Amino acid sequence: MNARAAFAVISVLTLLFIASCKDKEKPGKDQGNALPAAPRKDYLSLIISLDTLSSAGMKSATYREDSLLRHTADSNVNPFYHYFRGRYYNLERQRDSAIAEYKKMAGPKGDVEVELLKTYSLLDNSTANGTMVEGALMNDILAAMKKAEGAHSRLTYRFYDLMAKAYYQNHNEKESLEYTERYYKSHPYKSHPVIRQRYYDISFMLASRGDDYDKMLLYNVQARDLAKSIGDSMAIARSYDNLSQVYARQGQSEKGLECSKIFFNYLKKTNNLQAYAYNNLATSFIRNNQLDSAIHYYKEAIALAKKRENGKEDPNYYKGLIEAYKKKGDYAEAMETADYAFSVEIDHIKQIEAVKVAEIQTKYEAEKKDRNIAELSSRNALNEKVIRQQRWTLALASLVFIGILLFFYIIHRQYRLKEKNKMLQLENSRLNIEQKLLQAQLNPHFIFNSIANLQSLVASGDTKESVRYLSAFSGLLRSVLEQSRRDFINLEEEVTSLKNYLQLQQMRFAGIFDYQVTVAADLYPEDILIPPMLVQPFVENAIEHGFRNIQYKGMLRVSFSAENNQVIILVDDNGKGLTSKEENPQKKRSLAGIILKERLEALFKSNGQEANFNIENKDNNGTHGVTVRIVIPEIKD
Repeated sequence: MNARAAFAVISVLTLLFIASCKDKEKPGKDQGNALPAAPRKDYLSLIISLDTLSSAGMKSATYREDSLLRHTADSNVNPFYHYFRGRYYNLERQRDSAIAEYKKMAGPKGDVEVELLKTYSLLDNSTANGTMVEGALMNDILAAMKKAEGAHSRLTYRFYDLMAKAYYQNHNEKESLEYTERYYKSHPYKSHPVIRQRYYDISFMLASRGDDYDKMLLYNVQARDLAKSIGDSMAIARSYDNLSQVYARQGQSEKGLECSKIFFNYLKKTNNLQAYAYNNLATSFIRNNQLDSAIHYYKEAIALAKKRENGKEDPNYYKGLIEAYKKKGDYAEAMETADYAFSVEIDHIKQIEAVKVAEIQTKYEAEKKDRNIAELSSRNALNEKVIRQQRWTLALASLVFIGILLFFYIIHRQYRLKEKNKMLQLENSRLNIEQKLLQAQLNPHFIFNSIANLQSLVASGDTKESVRYLSAFSGLLRSVLEQSRRDFINLEEEVTSLKNYLQLQQMRFAGIFDYQVTVAADLYPEDILIPPMLVQPFVENAIEHGFRNIQYKGMLRVSFSAENNQVIILVDDNGKGLTSKEENPQKKRSLAGIILKERLEALFKSNGQEANFNIENKDNNGTHGVTVRIVIPEIKD
């Protein structure tokens, strides 16, 4: 455990100790041998803060608080004593005793937080089996979440976590991801390493369900780094189980098996074995063609699930067992297991359908309320008739009032006509300011990506290349900042800045692409004016996204030409083009197009000049890449 995690544990324990000591130092007249009352403190804040401790730290703090509250005179009527007692039983794997303690929680009348804490604890135990969440239980979780939201409870984030877990166990990854995001964003300690680690772990599972290998590896590395920094041995062990899945996707079955064994042995050593651990180890065995071992551990997983989860069965455990029997050639056992798994799956489908039926019932109740509201509206209509008669009395007074308003309106209209000329004079100034604001949207984007390039070079350890890059970048940045103060620059400056930027990108992506910048012979760069940084966003998109992960050398061509008193700018690349799979790159290309469109409207169209651009995906023509064609009026210095 590192210094930060140790400090957090010590701080919590010290707080508990001091609070208990202060209470003990207040003797009463009738104290005698009576036990002291429970110390007064914000237990809810303490409970939320326990989320930031490692597994060992949380366990130690729970045992400590349970011990302190157990020796107080009012322990039986203290809801937080029953809460910590229930957590103690959870840690000791005595689930029935834990549920019994949670049910005893009863706070003061009107204390919504205590009631929600009790509800969460019971629901959390009901979903802790890792199997499908039944319809009735899903409705209970949803109702509790809405109650927490309505009360603006500090525990709302925990119900988001319950919803995410329930949807995950029901194989609804989309809804699970949505509630995972809600949980993380609403957590009071979302910036704490332990909370971030849990977010990475959950994100890894969702990436695994989606077969996204890159994200799996990314989230697992981040989770392991955080686990090491806070000394969470359980999280470190769990990262080996995650790594075994990554190795499996890479076809390295032996390494995957080794990682699964490390995780399984750690759980066995700490008495934390779950059915999924047996299932994961069995899966690693079957990938390594050790079929007898795989069959053994699949059966152990199924048996443990039945024993610990009140007889509930997960059909996913049977899929691996069926596959092991098939590979072994024991088709009779495979068929028998498949038949049984099918019946389990049918039961689960029926339970999910029950959830849909409950939703229909809820919709029916809502429609029933709407009908009642409609009846009340009709009654109100009758009352309005009576009120309408009274309105006639007010009509004459209203006419007088309207006449006065009309008089003031005429005066006000004359005043507005005088002000209109002033507004027209200010309009041109506003358009100029708007153009500068649109242009300013590009500069932070450009600076951020350039610094990212420098960061990657520094991380590579190439000091000489980093210094060379920094020198070139500082010169380019200076020219960009100078140009951002002007509406137009000459074409020669734009071409020089563009070439400097491309040289910097080539230093980052060595050998990935070549480029060519050409200016038509009939154009005089020193005389032609164009808006600064007009081409750079599309050049950046071509390099950052078009040339990423291609198997050939990219070629980027930028050309400037003149035709019919217009400047034609072409940005052409032979990258992979726009694909539906690349959602984020398309958004970035779209953002560049939106900014360019707004700049063209502010600079030219407001003055009656024609300016436009077009983005063409060359995949439609049997080639690769994207061509951007920008047309602006020819403006001479």
